[in-house]
Amino acid sequence: MRGRAKRGIGMSGTSDGAGAVTATPAAGVQIPVEPPPHGLGVSLPSADAPAKTEGTFPYAADLWAEGLLWAAVLRSPHPRARIRSVDTRYATEMPGVRAVVTHEDVPGDKGHGRGTADRPVFAHDEVRYHGEPIAAVAADHPDTARLAAAAIAVEYELLDAVTDPQLAFEAEPLHPDGNLIRHIPLRFGDPEAVGEVMVEGFYRIGRQDPAPIGAEAGLAVPRPDGGVEIYTASTDPHTDRDLAAASFGLEPDQVKVVVTGVPGATADREDPGIQLSLGLLALRTGCPVKLAATREESFLAHSHRHPTLLRYRHHADAEGRLVKVEAQILMDAGAYAETSAEALAAAVSFACGPYVVPHAVVEGWAVRTNNPPSGHMRGEGALQVCAAYEGQMDKLAAQLGIEPDEIRLRNIMATGDLLPTGQTVTCPAPVAELLRAVKEAPLPELPKDTPEAEWLLPGGPEGAGEPGAVRRGVGYALGMVHMLGAEGTDEVSTATVKVSGSVATVICAAVETGSGFSTLARQIVQETLGVDEVHVAGVDTDQPPAGRACHGRHTWVSGGAVERAAKMVRTQLLQPLAHKFGMSTELLQITDGKITSYDGVLSTTVAEALDGKELWATAQCRPHPTEPLDDTGQGDAFVGLAFCAIRCVADVDIELGTIRVVEMTVAQDVGRVLNPAQLRARIEAGVTQGLGAALMENLRTTRGQVRHPDLTGYALPTALDAPDIRIVKLVEERDVVAPFGAKPASAVPVVTAPAAVASAVRAATGRPIGRLPIRPQAAVAQTPQQ
Repeated sequence: MRGRAKRGIGMSGTSDGAGAVTATPAAGVQIPVEPPPHGLGVSLPSADAPAKTEGTFPYAADLWAEGLLWAAVLRSPHPRARIRSVDTRYATEMPGVRAVVTHEDVPGDKGHGRGTADRPVFAHDEVRYHGEPIAAVAADHPDTARLAAAAIAVEYELLDAVTDPQLAFEAEPLHPDGNLIRHIPLRFGDPEAVGEVMVEGFYRIGRQDPAPIGAEAGLAVPRPDGGVEIYTASTDPHTDRDLAAASFGLEPDQVKVVVTGVPGATADREDPGIQLSLGLLALRTGCPVKLAATREESFLAHSHRHPTLLRYRHHADAEGRLVKVEAQILMDAGAYAETSAEALAAAVSFACGPYVVPHAVVEGWAVRTNNPPSGHMRGEGALQVCAAYEGQMDKLAAQLGIEPDEIRLRNIMATGDLLPTGQTVTCPAPVAELLRAVKEAPLPELPKDTPEAEWLLPGGPEGAGEPGAVRRGVGYALGMVHMLGAEGTDEVSTATVKVSGSVATVICAAVETGSGFSTLARQIVQETLGVDEVHVAGVDTDQPPAGRACHGRHTWVSGGAVERAAKMVRTQLLQPLAHKFGMSTELLQITDGKITSYDGVLSTTVAEALDGKELWATAQCRPHPTEPLDDTGQGDAFVGLAFCAIRCVADVDIELGTIRVVEMTVAQDVGRVLNPAQLRARIEAGVTQGLGAALMENLRTTRGQVRHPDLTGYALPTALDAPDIRIVKLVEERDVVAPFGAKPASAVPVVTAPAAVASAVRAATGRPIGRLPIRPQAAVAQTPQQ
């Protein structure tokens, strides 16, 4: 029975509230105590879980320093305007105000950006999006700082905002670099090829916000040497340090970024502009300066998923086998470039999905507008095209009278096939196995048409719908993402492993964003060295760089560096013993803290072998290189790929358009399961985030003005919205070029889930469903079924 535990003979049990039972032996009964699990392949709990649940985890918003000042940022209320003047006199004269900084007070580079340095620290000639920073204030109280920021008088000349990306091509330049950020014209096979059957579709994907559980915050502390230390929840501290140093007119070693607790990250966690404002104010005042953004500021400041327009035309033969895919992809980058070139490359490369397509013609553009900035967010580029190509597969199946799952199986990709970029899929690609697994899983039972079961209706217990208007739909989707950086990105990470006594320490600048890297690092060292107690040091820029936390890179690159360093320490540990007994180190093994030889002659503990010495080693991991896409979209741009299949079961009230996702059945290509509980949690979280993109998450704007930038106006899925998520298969076909053979876990279900939900709603309503999130009016059947 769910929620209960049986009590065995001779013992009593108490629940810990999480389903586990603590056994208490009866008098005179001896129960062996199992050693705690460790190493790869076990569900090792997170080391920081107790601190997070007890409220003692050190987030940036909790930091304090002696002589602390508070910062506030003045942001533009307009999406586009020319700045005629900025008058800071009223702000500087307010009691308690210690400094006001504007564009004129930036001593170094005036612009910054993760991809292209096209974004000003403070707007000075023109504001290009609603919420762009214009000035920052430091004061002795947060209310004073906010009042002073509001007292800065800015004279604007309002300009016509360009908010439709389709108009950006003909509009006047919104930026000195122009409106076009990147254009990729992909050509594969014969562009003149045609099929016996053709279907077309138009798709529109909304602006999803990362909506981190904690808003951005940071603390900047000036140093005696003229430098500054910035404490913040950065996910890429070395890049942030370099951006800050360039803006401050300092050398990189004069700026130190210390990573505080990250309250979740599914994108670039911090807006660098907050860190730059803090650093400038700390250097100007000579005092520590703190900023804790409001939720409204958070929505306005950080980057979002790229809103995208997609036009598709699929050609197939009479049996449903794809002949050619034509696509046009237009991504709205917002005011600045950020990582839009990377997102576009992923979108164009995966425009045909995990299917064999002999011929492809794909045009992709990323353009500037006066909308909020777009940037890196889990599955960027891949999510948008997945929703479109899976919509096309549903249309093709309907036109040919073939089951949606069957038409996918007839075209499915496998290892050895070619991407439309000309790259051979050399990694494991068990896509057909994934699809069959979700197809063959039992379907959930239909809800009973009784008052007791009304909570199963779309709209919830208080919904106005009638059971007779509810239709159930079953939909399928296949998704894919790339691993690590692409197009020649130099992916490298460095790690140091130290062992002293019975304790090991890992030093690596890989930020724990919730991906589980810290837990994985402990497991790697436990597995390699047999040491149970492993500590992972905090991250700062005094350590060698490890790169940003995205695309599963820390599992692969940073995990690989930790493994290599641990193996080097293992060799140092075993060499003296091997020499003493006249054997090679390969004949010795470490298990459960004991070193033994193949013949049983040697048996000692790791602590005894160390004999008070400290051993350490530093290693790097760098995967094989990639190359940029050429002028026709061809090239080996990706290190590896990961795949997912999802079957969605949804109930739709075809009169009201309300939708209830009943179940999401998932099969995923994971390479190797390193931590079962952590892996399943990541997949479930990814599916839920994808559900949000499908049904509710959309940061709405009116002529570039963000509407309701708060958690009241921006809907997120809660536990009540999340469906049953059944993981029916995890395919462990190891990627031989990846450390441990593992693949990223959370991005690919995010990419696949929205397409699966849309497919299920199509099946229930017969409507095309080309827009995400799905609006109620789109789910109303044109001719209600009887």
